[in-house]
Amino acid sequence: MSYVEMPGAKVPIRMWTDPATVEDVALRQLQNVATLPWIKGLAVMPDVHYGKGATVGSVIAMRGAVCPAAVGVDIGCGMSAVKTSLTANDLPGDLSRLRSKIEQAVPVGRGMHDDPVEPGDFHGLATAGWEDFWGRFEGVAEAVHFRRSRAIGQMGTLGSGNHFVEVCVSEDGSVWLMLHSGSRNIGKELAEHHIGVAQKLPHNQGLVDRDLAVFVADTPQMAAYRNDLFWAQEYAKYNRTLMMALLKDVIRKEFKKAKPTFEPEISCHHNYVAEERYDGMDLLVTRKGAIRAGSGEYGIIPGSMGTGSYIVKGLGNELAFNSASHGAGRRMSRNAAKRRFSTKDLEEQTRGVECRKDSGVVDEIPGAYKSIEQVIDQQRDLVQVVAKLKQVVCVKG
Repeated sequence: MSYVEMPGAKVPIRMWTDPATVEDVALRQLQNVATLPWIKGLAVMPDVHYGKGATVGSVIAMRGAVCPAAVGVDIGCGMSAVKTSLTANDLPGDLSRLRSKIEQAVPVGRGMHDDPVEPGDFHGLATAGWEDFWGRFEGVAEAVHFRRSRAIGQMGTLGSGNHFVEVCVSEDGSVWLMLHSGSRNIGKELAEHHIGVAQKLPHNQGLVDRDLAVFVADTPQMAAYRNDLFWAQEYAKYNRTLMMALLKDVIRKEFKKAKPTFEPEISCHHNYVAEERYDGMDLLVTRKGAIRAGSGEYGIIPGSMGTGSYIVKGLGNELAFNSASHGAGRRMSRNAAKRRFSTKDLEEQTRGVECRKDSGVVDEIPGAYKSIEQVIDQQRDLVQVVAKLKQVVCVKG
């Protein structure tokens, strides 16, 4: 489908989904965003759903301003994927050992590495910039009093919620590795700190929703936020790079005879800010639950833990600010999913996938998410499908 345009106070709201299918609270949030004085455009992805301040699945372009709640509290959260030389025939019938080895290599939930993980530990990973990155830590963490030891220990770890590590098989039988994570706890604390700062600024006192508080250009508050924001986005990218290196090591050890090789990685943020130019204007483009899909750019759009994912190539649609959805998107809250579904439902909906099937992940059940096939179909003018993947191993936080 092409987009549907709804009227907004300052800008039209371009929606790549049927507005009738969007929850009322999310529609109100979109209308609220369209009232912001600094806004220059708003694109809504087919996976749109309610979030804090701004919906998940929205792309907000502003001039001279940025809204930290429109980035989300997991700054830099995103995806990485890599195609391997392995095929489905190389995989054992029982994948429980492989899942166990991945869980041993990559701490999940609140877990941390006992010994720090860094690029120099892995052959072929670039180490340039690593020391400079950590050299900027004190200037970032001072406001939130975050311990460096904790930030280092969480580097290369998965986290919880909808974060995952997967082994997938494409329709042509190729084995892929995929993971989803962000800036861990330090990103969350930085985001919450800056949202609190923004809410107290005088220019935000008349907003329709205090969670839409913004920082404006050429102010010390904006400078501080940009410093911390871009550092946290870098942390998230390093985090995924190191997790993928750990995952590749597991694959090399478990499939020694096959001598697996790996193609170049695909990586994309889906909670972040970028400086981009549209209609002759320099804008700050916030993607919250959306990926950049410029012409020819590769992206990753995952479904739920039992339905599969898509590797896509962007078509460069500027009406959507060169963006696409970040996944299937939730169709119900975590609490609603826990009330509606049981572990038996989880077992049925994840049949054929080696994964947790206990009450701790019922809120991540496929039934709590929108149809990934429908989400892909609604953005055929934003992306081209390159490969469809189906997970066979899924490690959840």
